[in-house]
Amino acid sequence: MSEGRQGSRGDGRDRERGRKDAAGRRGGPRKPTTSGPPERRGSTGRRGAEGGRSSGAGRGSSPAERSARPQRGDRADSPDQAGRADRSSRSDRDDRTRSTAGRWRRDELPEHERTAVQARYDGPPIPDDITGQELDRPVVAQLKSLPEKLAARVARHLVAAARIMDTDPEVAYQHTVAARARAARVPVVREASGEAAYAAGHFKEALVEFKAAQRMSHTSIYLPMMADCERALGRPDRAIALAKDPAVQDLDDDGQIEMRIVESGARRDRGDTAAAVRALEGRELRSRSRAPWVPRLRYAYADALLADGQRSAAREWFERAAGVDSEGFTDAIERITELDGDDAGGKRVSAQD
Repeated sequence: MSEGRQGSRGDGRDRERGRKDAAGRRGGPRKPTTSGPPERRGSTGRRGAEGGRSSGAGRGSSPAERSARPQRGDRADSPDQAGRADRSSRSDRDDRTRSTAGRWRRDELPEHERTAVQARYDGPPIPDDITGQELDRPVVAQLKSLPEKLAARVARHLVAAARIMDTDPEVAYQHTVAARARAARVPVVREASGEAAYAAGHFKEALVEFKAAQRMSHTSIYLPMMADCERALGRPDRAIALAKDPAVQDLDDDGQIEMRIVESGARRDRGDTAAAVRALEGRELRSRSRAPWVPRLRYAYADALLADGQRSAAREWFERAAGVDSEGFTDAIERITELDGDDAGGKRVSAQD
């Protein structure tokens, strides 16, 4: 899934194509389109409360009261008491069942809710031509921890998600949700779910998945996307804090540049355009490398300059970005045309005045 990760990091392809956020600036993060998953209710607290009530009743009663109660194996005094005891026992057993899982079981849900949950678990239909063998070897190696048939099903969902990530990210995300339901302890599955959630604009869910993948795999490669999720959720301070994490130094050149792009965007979110420009300055701007991060860095730098009011410098760096962007990672050429059009329009207005 490494190709998908590189394509979705930071302020890369998506935001650099000229989207405007609610504040009206280009390159801003898309707003989350859904709220995050509800927090799980911890089972420990519920069991602890139940245990405290029962044990407290026993210890707090007098010996005479305890001896007067029916003991284990004794018959209740009446059928009504027996019925109440049976219902109470079933209720306690149901509560324990729910508290153990921390959520309702599918077979305990109402029919319409159970159907929706089952559909989410099943995931979207998988095209017949997808076998699961299309995955890279490192991904297949991680799935070997699963039973064979289960691994094959998860693999097919992952391939289906990767195939439509760019064209239909929402359905791709649903494929990864189905994969995660079957293999939540496999790092690459959580990574794929995070990438798909990110692409679909579900930034809260993406952040949860990236944190899980990071915790499982003990790697820092997810930091740029985690920071970008924080920015998209309106928390630029957290994004900047992640950019200053010492683990960023363990990233490769691509990852470090992506983190700087995200940091620059977060500083713009805070209204500090000068700091946004400084975050991107360095020798890497004039790199002769043909790596994809070069046009993205130059584009982000031009955008930061424009936000800081340095129009002529911004145009120069949009040109520099376009000069090395043979793959079309940015819309630098369109931005140059737009700037030239604005300048021409301003001259016409001045001439009329």
